[in-house]
Amino acid sequence: MAFPPPFYRWRPHPWHGIEPGPKAPEIVTAYIEITPFDTIKYEVDKANGYLRVDRPQTGSASPPTLYGFVPRTYCAARVAALGEPVAQRGDGDPLDICVVSERPITRADILLNARIVGGLRMIDNGEADDKIVAVLENDLFWGDCPELTDLPASLVERLIHYFSTYKLVPGKPSNAPAITSYDRAHALRVIEASILDYREQFDG
Repeated sequence: MAFPPPFYRWRPHPWHGIEPGPKAPEIVTAYIEITPFDTIKYEVDKANGYLRVDRPQTGSASPPTLYGFVPRTYCAARVAALGEPVAQRGDGDPLDICVVSERPITRADILLNARIVGGLRMIDNGEADDKIVAVLENDLFWGDCPELTDLPASLVERLIHYFSTYKLVPGKPSNAPAITSYDRAHALRVIEASILDYREQFDG
């Protein structure tokens, strides 16, 4: 049977089978793994592309925004070399993204268009683990937000607090990662670097 071009015979892998977006790096496609309502940390299975339970959230905090990644990106040498603090290497994962939406989005395993406003530079055990911050495209409340500094400071502080604590294990010593924020212009450079890192790693 012949299928029309827009139709996929099989479900495409959310990391490798979907483009980062026709307007990347300014507007990207985001694949959402977890929502602010999830008490379980879900993560895409890199082998088959389905969501897998990674772990229960160990603390009381939930992610303050939608959280996922940008398809066909990879954090390696180019991402590691950008910004301060300097990382020894990338974390070897797709580029993470946090998406702000005025209306509650309660389900994961979805795609959406996200407009970039900034990001967080996170160094975890020497690895660059950047978190791009974006707003839902055409969001009636946040859609025109131009920069990270135009979001409420309390929301950015919650993001930083979440990523500082989301890997804490009760009864074990804290090893909080270093986190700094950056503007939209730098976030666009990080996305471009992650796309090039992906092409080198997977496309030869």
